[in-house]
Amino acid sequence: MNTLLQIATATSTVKTAAPEVEAMNEVAQQTTMGLGELILAGGWLMIPLALLGALTIFVFFERFWAIRKASQLDMNFMNRIRELIYEGKVSGAIQLCKATDTPIARMIEKGIERIGRPLSDVHSSIENVANLEVSKLENGLPLLATTAGGAPMIGFLGTVIGMVQAFMNLSQAGGTVDMALLSSGMYTAMITTVGGLIVGIPAYFGYNYLVARIEKLVFQMESNTIAFMDLLNQPVE
Repeated sequence: MNTLLQIATATSTVKTAAPEVEAMNEVAQQTTMGLGELILAGGWLMIPLALLGALTIFVFFERFWAIRKASQLDMNFMNRIRELIYEGKVSGAIQLCKATDTPIARMIEKGIERIGRPLSDVHSSIENVANLEVSKLENGLPLLATTAGGAPMIGFLGTVIGMVQAFMNLSQAGGTVDMALLSSGMYTAMITTVGGLIVGIPAYFGYNYLVARIEKLVFQMESNTIAFMDLLNQPVE
């Protein structure tokens, strides 16, 4: 009898708890938010973060392809330039530079056009072109650097605004702790922080990656400049 009473009691307890469990599951399903709803819950600060994220993606890939194109140079380019100059075909060397269409080729082209002038003038003209080419390659990089530092700050601003909003709601409720009142402010605080980091971290790594690629290209430009100046110093056989 005792065993039967225990089983009956356990069965009734399970039946009583079942609706409560189902109610908790329904509440959990209702409180589950999609990605779009989370972004909207972040407030108006998600708009500048989204714009910065889109600009970061565009600038990174645009600069990546521009730097990659600028870095492509035939390994025999300087050898062909050397042969043409030794043969006296200066115009042919200039045409080769125009056809190559890279920063290094444009530097060498300017140097060829200055052949016959003092070497210091030739070197200065090449350096001027090199500075212009590097400046072109660096277009957009300040935006990445600004985004890398500014996006997390915007996210932090959203955190502060969200916490202020949460405490204002709590104060208006008369000090009664209600998670429903705090939820909107907490969403703004947490989501904007996450959004700022999601935008800022890729911008930071992308900026440093592109800077490293440009520095490598600058080294190649200096190397070819030295090779060209050595070419002018060598006697024609």
